[in-house]
Amino acid sequence: MIVVTGATGNIGRPLTRALAEAGEQVTAVSRHPAAVPDGVRHLVADLAEPVGLRPALAGAKSLFLLLSGDLHALGAHPADLVGEAVDSGVRRIVLLSTLGVVTRPFGATRIAMRELEDTVRESGLEWALLRPGGFASNALWWAESVRAHRVVAAPFGDVGVPVVDPADIAEVAAACLLEDRHTGGAYELTGPEVITPRGQTEALAAALGSPVAFKELTREEARAAMARSMPAELADDTLDILGNPSPAELRVSPDVERVLGRAPRPFADWAARNVTAFR
Repeated sequence: MIVVTGATGNIGRPLTRALAEAGEQVTAVSRHPAAVPDGVRHLVADLAEPVGLRPALAGAKSLFLLLSGDLHALGAHPADLVGEAVDSGVRRIVLLSTLGVVTRPFGATRIAMRELEDTVRESGLEWALLRPGGFASNALWWAESVRAHRVVAAPFGDVGVPVVDPADIAEVAAACLLEDRHTGGAYELTGPEVITPRGQTEALAAALGSPVAFKELTREEARAAMARSMPAELADDTLDILGNPSPAELRVSPDVERVLGRAPRPFADWAARNVTAFR
């Protein structure tokens, strides 16, 4: 059996489905009740209370670990989740980390994630680390304004990064959970090309078949909007990357293709598959 945490998110949903279609027994874990594919067991658990994960881990061979936002905060103890996995007899853990542990290693949240990576490496389990950069699905921040006004409002309109499709992350995670050859790997996951917010706006307009305008926000305007849904430090970190990406954050990684044997999906593909969110 394979346990997938964060099972209702844009990585957990396709990952759960892919594992079930591969014939695996899957337990999907989320904080709230949710619909899951046929044949998948669902359990409600709050990862902030690691002992609550024990019923899901009983009899499990592998764990996909995706942390909720509050587990990146000061005072959280996500390493206890790894201890629960070890005590339950789990043999393999795949951790969703972040490219920031490599490119910007000194922020508090990235220091905590690096410590969690070290806990996974030293756990005695088989392991793989996934380090995605920016997500294509972050464009959903714009969905309401696109639906209501056909406008994308974002900062740094002409500064791009190679955003990764969450479906690619899910496929890489499935491969790491199912295939022994990925044990001990740390994979940096990006899209196939650098794309700016203006470029993403054009892709959304093409998917919709109607014009979408771009409105440039100041950093302060963007921070105020982002801070309503994420810790202020994380908002600042995200804006630092979006406004002034380092060479490492601009690099198109070969790792998606290395694992999956194909190029990563472009943003336009994500936009076409998710266009109903913007209509």
